[in-house]
Amino acid sequence: MADIKLVETSLRDGNQCLWAALGIDTARTLTVAPILERVGFKAIDFTTSTHMGVAVRYKQQDPWERIRLMAQACPTTPLQFLSTGFRFIAWETASPDFMALAFRTLMRNGISRFALADPNNDADANVEVARMIKADGSAYVVGALVFTLSPIHDDAHYADAARKMAQSPDIDALYIKDPGGLLSPKRAQTFIPAILAVIGDKPLELHAHCTIGLGEQSYYEAADLGVEAVQCASGAAADGTSNPPVERVVANLRTLGHTVDIDDAALAEVSRFFTEMAAADGLATGHPMAFDAAYLQHQLPGGMVGTMRRGAVVEELGRVREELGWPIVMTPFAQMVMTQAVMNVTGTERYSVIPDEVIRYALGKFGRPNQPIAPEVLDRIMALPRTKELAAEPGMADLPELRKRIGTGLSDEEFLLRATMPAGQVDAMQAAGPAPRHYDPSLHPTMDLIRKLIARGDMTRIMVENPGFRLELESYE
Repeated sequence: MADIKLVETSLRDGNQCLWAALGIDTARTLTVAPILERVGFKAIDFTTSTHMGVAVRYKQQDPWERIRLMAQACPTTPLQFLSTGFRFIAWETASPDFMALAFRTLMRNGISRFALADPNNDADANVEVARMIKADGSAYVVGALVFTLSPIHDDAHYADAARKMAQSPDIDALYIKDPGGLLSPKRAQTFIPAILAVIGDKPLELHAHCTIGLGEQSYYEAADLGVEAVQCASGAAADGTSNPPVERVVANLRTLGHTVDIDDAALAEVSRFFTEMAAADGLATGHPMAFDAAYLQHQLPGGMVGTMRRGAVVEELGRVREELGWPIVMTPFAQMVMTQAVMNVTGTERYSVIPDEVIRYALGKFGRPNQPIAPEVLDRIMALPRTKELAAEPGMADLPELRKRIGTGLSDEEFLLRATMPAGQVDAMQAAGPAPRHYDPSLHPTMDLIRKLIARGDMTRIMVENPGFRLELESYE
């Protein structure tokens, strides 16, 4: 029996799976931060460049400020940034110099752990990114083995990728990233030993989802097999298409004979916070999911399960994925495969309409496909006039040119935002000023009432009174 460590995922993955990455802002982050720090997590799965873009675009909040303040509030718990290769905020592939600047700036602001999840499971690409990170800092780097089901993604495929990453002195640990929640306890019995056999003394972690009820069961099997840490969400941010719920996982691991060395009172407080926050803000609450064997074939992305669980599009998903070389159903490939499947079902014939992103994928702009695209599909893509246009489009300019174009006097933080986002969105973020730093879910009903009353045009005086509380607002001409 082993001592199992925990990585908390609510602020990043729980927020993304259940709340479209919109449920968390700076105030909510900083309110729960001191509690998270007390628990004793191995790390906090904190942000990605996508979440940083959401902070600017939808919250008008500075993501760099959020990272800095969170790092100050959690001085002993590493904050993790999830990277999907050579991109930062924009989907456009960035130059090595640009990515080096992004990683360096993230570390300077408080990120001390990076998870590298190449969408094509390209181990060589992960090694290259890890080398870049370590050249400018001492962050802890975790290489991902992105799990999926296909004829080419067998145990040998993953063992080969794990061996390459484990041999890199710049990768400190590996983790199995199972975005579809597809890893069953039975598959884990061969899959996990195959990985552990080739990575030496480097730790292995497991990150799974509860989408079809397998994620939590795979955690218990993984603990018996030698995984060092499992990644969990808390309270309302867990279950559903999110990650296994931390309190239940801890209780079951202990019952099964493992030890989990954390502050249980603080852990319960974290779960209460996210549950109360979801109730106050009207956000979805994750619930245990039933097993759905059809998911093993279509691997529909979690956010699309509700509207597309059955039907012709679901069947077409599997065909498209095979024809495109078995891409892993994770961002950005999940969106590409789903869009192409919809186009194939609704169009006059299959591949009569091919989206730009699928063309870019075929052109290699998202890295090397796992397997060659089906010849008849590739021929059709390459014959399109649009393909010639996209093949000729310039990539992101190199770093000196971008600096010159955007502004040489900007801080690295502002430059990185302006290089990857519309200027108006960054301007609006700056105009909004510092983000609020405190959130109390118990105040939500009162504040909601006040907003509704203020919106009425037939009132000039409002008084809200409770025992020990009195607020009076009056309009003056």
